[in-house]
Amino acid sequence: MQPIDILIAWLVTSSSLLIISQLPLGIELESTPKAAIAAGTLGILNVLVLPIFRAFFFIPNVLTLGLLSGIFAFVMNVAIFALAARVIQGFTLKRGLLSAALGALALATVSNFIYGVLI
Repeated sequence: MQPIDILIAWLVTSSSLLIISQLPLGIELESTPKAAIAAGTLGILNVLVLPIFRAFFFIPNVLTLGLLSGIFAFVMNVAIFALAARVIQGFTLKRGLLSAALGALALATVSNFIYGVLI
């Protein structure tokens, strides 16, 4: 991945977080710099924690023959979203895991839309 690709991904995630914080999902961001920090933290957590989650969910994924892999991926994204909110001051989830689930879903949707517009 080129440095410009990382910068674009960071900006798209930051702007997506700012957009979803305006929706009534229970996600609050204090400021634009907090959105940038949250986007960077989400990226770092995806690099560091996601492989651990994948290893943890490997056996259940094999046992279900991969039929539940989408659900496992969603659970991993919700956990990373909640962990990022827990780590960053100024990034709060008003309704706990419900806000994390809605936020992870909204973040994926809005980010994919923005990428679709850019490409």
